[in-house]
Amino acid sequence: MTSLTSEENECVSKFVQYLQIPTVSSIPSKFQAAKCVAFLKAQAEELQLPFEVIELVPGWPLVLMTWVGTSPDAPSLLLNSHFDVVPAEDAKWHWDPFGAEIDEEGRIYARGTQDMKCVGIQYLCAIRRLKAMNYSPKRTMHLLYVPDEEIGGHKGMEPFVLTDKWKSLNVGFVLDEGLASPTEEHTVFYGERAAWWIKLVATGPAGHGSALIKGTATEKLWRVMSHFMERRAVEVSKLEEEGCMGYISDVTTINLTSMKAGVSSDGGETFATNVIPTVAQCGFDIRVTPKEDMAVFKEKVESWVNSQEGVECQWLQKNFDNKVSQLDSSCPEWVTFEKVLHQEGLTYRSAIFPAATDSRYIRALGIPCAGFSPMTKTPILLHDHDEFLSVPVYLKGIVLYERLLSALGDCLTA
Repeated sequence: MTSLTSEENECVSKFVQYLQIPTVSSIPSKFQAAKCVAFLKAQAEELQLPFEVIELVPGWPLVLMTWVGTSPDAPSLLLNSHFDVVPAEDAKWHWDPFGAEIDEEGRIYARGTQDMKCVGIQYLCAIRRLKAMNYSPKRTMHLLYVPDEEIGGHKGMEPFVLTDKWKSLNVGFVLDEGLASPTEEHTVFYGERAAWWIKLVATGPAGHGSALIKGTATEKLWRVMSHFMERRAVEVSKLEEEGCMGYISDVTTINLTSMKAGVSSDGGETFATNVIPTVAQCGFDIRVTPKEDMAVFKEKVESWVNSQEGVECQWLQKNFDNKVSQLDSSCPEWVTFEKVLHQEGLTYRSAIFPAATDSRYIRALGIPCAGFSPMTKTPILLHDHDEFLSVPVYLKGIVLYERLLSALGDCLTA
């Protein structure tokens, strides 16, 4: 890796410090929200940006910074990111997941390098560069850091967009997270698949494992599961069809992610193989593409469950209003965004995000969102072991955000 300027070293140092704060939202002992808020507050003070902590649910703070524009009544630009990360299995990493160590090739290894602490710091470093140039945006920019995107956003973004505080921000356009790209082509996401998490619970008679009792819980569950798996096979075949681009986000994925049944013989993990259980359950993670007629598909799922008496469907997560953003000539911010990419000689493709992000709560309000993380020539490692981002790619993203923010900051809309 080539030597860095003092400014670049500072940007890398801030990224490393951010990564070293454990913010695993699903593990209370590893969710150092207060330390993260203190770090972000220090960044805001350095940049002289107004700073506010919004805590709609105790222990789950949202951080808001604001760069007031010279035309403050114009619709604002929201730069969204989440500071929480998913767990890391230490034994399967070659690096400390929260060490943010840098190897000889300039790769920074840590949970959150790609998803998505990089973007949260790149916003700040880009603004630092713009302020150093004495640039002042015409429209106000808000930087929002949310605490629980990885576990659904139910304590952060979901309730926040219903508040008067959100309304006062007058948001007109949003930048949020994207994905790394293994090629030199960027990806911009205009929508995402709806996350449906379903738990099926079947009940039936007990009995001896040597009997052939009708209507057992496992029998009922298997019949319903078969419908889901048959539809899964159809979706798999779509990706294998000749001429298909093979984008996973263009199909609806159905995955059996959990199963549980059996009578424990010792109160633990040992189950009696000669006892028919009265309860059997399983879980499905379904991601519905916006190209699917959601109402029709929901009816289909309900028909699968209702086809078998004694099986209950519990919706653990559901999103039945899956709007997409019209990123085209009708959106002035998108026209500006696209122009910057072209000026920088960058290629891109538009796509549906394969998983779920907090943008779904904003799109539901009719506000356009672009999911974008400038990480080209980088393997997609979000939620994977040894997640990393190279220093050159990270720094290049800061320069690109500088161009984007200055252009979008001057893009006034009615």
